[in-house]
Amino acid sequence: MPVDLVIFDIGNVLIEWQPERYYDAVIGRDRREAMFAEVDLHGMNDEVDRGGDFREVIYATAETYPQWRDEIRMWHDRWIDLAQPPIDHSVRLLRALRGRGVPVHALTNFGIGTFEVASGAYDFLNEFDALHISGHMGVIKPDAKIYEMVEASCGCAPDGILFTDDRADNIAAAEARGWQTHLFEGPQGWAARLVAEGLLSVEEAA
Repeated sequence: MPVDLVIFDIGNVLIEWQPERYYDAVIGRDRREAMFAEVDLHGMNDEVDRGGDFREVIYATAETYPQWRDEIRMWHDRWIDLAQPPIDHSVRLLRALRGRGVPVHALTNFGIGTFEVASGAYDFLNEFDALHISGHMGVIKPDAKIYEMVEASCGCAPDGILFTDDRADNIAAAEARGWQTHLFEGPQGWAARLVAEGLLSVEEAA
């Protein structure tokens, strides 16, 4: 099917998102594993991604686990250190698509406050034709509602959308709505898919 719209996820597609790696470097793997086993930090982050206040959610969690207070607060205070580095090849692909006049959107689980931080640090996040940010939408992937909201907003038929995401559950939810999909396992595979779809030349996708 022809592609009318390309949609990128952001975390682990355009920016590496590896909180465990950050904490391993700062507090050591053993302490990190103990903290993550005791505290549902990814669940906390999901609350932010659904629209919860960035600082309030994290600081409230920190007060619930005083033995980890300082470490949990880092999720807010040093958040940009958790969300790095950018995946440069993916950024080039985003810009190459836009240079060809292909509409490019983002669909991402991101908080309102965290996206403000990220978009201030990474200029390419301000280059999409449209942004679908879960914190503003009040729902996160892979809930079917978020895909339905994107369809209503962009006005594209589902089978005209090509979506890449690094999580299989998010891809499966998009496929269930009839979207074309690509499970992101690295920028080289995504580049090859864009070439195969005729959206970029081999040179543009390099």
